[in-house]
Amino acid sequence: MGQTTLTHAVTPKPPCLTKSKFLWGTQCQKLLWHAFNAPNQLPDTSATQQAIFDQGHEVGALAKQLYPEGIDLGAEDNGFQQALAASLAAVKQRKPMFEVGFVYNGAYARADILNPVGQDAWDIIEVKSSTSVKDVNLVDLAFQAFVYNGSGLNIRRCYIMHVNSDYVRRGAIDPKKFFKPVDVTTQVSTLSREIETRADDMFSVIRRKLSPEIKIGPHCGDPYDCPLMDLCWAFLPEQNVTTLYRAGKKAFTLINDGVLAVKDIPATFKLTENQQLQHAAVLSGKPYVDRPALAAFLGQLKYPLSFLDFETFSTAIPMFNEVCPYQQVPFQYSLHVVNAPGAKPEHYSFLADGRNDSRPAFMRQLKADLPETGSVIVYNASFEQGRLKECSELLPEFKSWKQKVDRRVVDLLLPFRGFRYYHPSQEGSASMKAVLPALTGRSYDELEIKEGGTASMEYMRVTFSDVPDAERRKVRAALEKYCGLDTEGMAWIVAELRKLVSHG
Repeated sequence: MGQTTLTHAVTPKPPCLTKSKFLWGTQCQKLLWHAFNAPNQLPDTSATQQAIFDQGHEVGALAKQLYPEGIDLGAEDNGFQQALAASLAAVKQRKPMFEVGFVYNGAYARADILNPVGQDAWDIIEVKSSTSVKDVNLVDLAFQAFVYNGSGLNIRRCYIMHVNSDYVRRGAIDPKKFFKPVDVTTQVSTLSREIETRADDMFSVIRRKLSPEIKIGPHCGDPYDCPLMDLCWAFLPEQNVTTLYRAGKKAFTLINDGVLAVKDIPATFKLTENQQLQHAAVLSGKPYVDRPALAAFLGQLKYPLSFLDFETFSTAIPMFNEVCPYQQVPFQYSLHVVNAPGAKPEHYSFLADGRNDSRPAFMRQLKADLPETGSVIVYNASFEQGRLKECSELLPEFKSWKQKVDRRVVDLLLPFRGFRYYHPSQEGSASMKAVLPALTGRSYDELEIKEGGTASMEYMRVTFSDVPDAERRKVRAALEKYCGLDTEGMAWIVAELRKLVSHG
């Protein structure tokens, strides 16, 4: 098939099925229908989603450096007709092309990279910011291959070019080492045979007058969280079966059997031990308290008590030397120290300033602030210990200190993950955000920054982009309050556990 056969690259009659909409249709017909018939019911892109998109664009821009003579068809904001015409013209130049668009049988695709090979063939290269090939990537690429082949392009091979997780930055980013191309031609070829039938089915769904009735299920979060979840899941009551601890598919089995609330789970339904405790707590409306286990946990704590929490950020493209893709870089910590029983917690903190690698200053100050004796209490110890390990590998002078700290670490998550204490309001979660209000009546609701993902994004926004000084100061103050509550909240939790044990 040569270039003269490119007769299908014409504007289709609406609707036009894009790659993203096709993937939506693969996940859920109801989502697909809303995308075309009730888009106002889809939520706006969240800040978290936008950050993921932005990171993907950065990775895509880096991939283009591998093809310096490439023609960027996505650089100009042309209309649909103009984009198609530009694509047809660009193909004739036989150069690498970025985001070249073609249409076939109502389906529209724009490949990240279309690379010429031989006399008239092309390779499709799909760039992904993930560190492996996922099933959804293969469907994505199969859709593109279907459109391009149907439009008359001679597609030779198909590649997924994902991020190399073993890459370590040392100096300028090397795109050749940063990316890992994987030939997926065989898998894509098999999947491409199904695309036309699936696309026809999707057009039938789109043309329906009413939205298809689709039951909620595991597909709601696979491969991505569905934008319609708030709408589709609204019928579920509070304390519903999807909040059952590690419920998995078990929750949807119950829903399909007409059981929506945890309290209504029949006695004959098989539950794990922790799920049974959760069920009993919901029925009684009272917390479950294993006082002997809590007493044993508290008995290992030694003063001074150091409550410690880190905040980190990660990027696909490492910002600093000796950083891997998506490696968590600590930029903040909060430390509350209780020196003796009944003593008021003393607060210490660190929040990186400036655009340099924060890890050396972070480690120096933490070593200075953290008491040399007593328990170091964290929530989900593997996270903080993992960051200390990485930092001490970068900065060997801290290795022996880090090893001593490790021996003193106590994980406050354990009694809650082990259901030694469980309150019905936790709704199956052992996270700090669920435990703190359940046990102490205090929460993060009044804070401007309420969770770690937002903390990371806001820190990066005001640190690595140009914002007014007043806004930067405001966000940094909010970060201090958020991280500070993480560690002060741990001190409150330990105090409440002591009360529970002593009143037993």
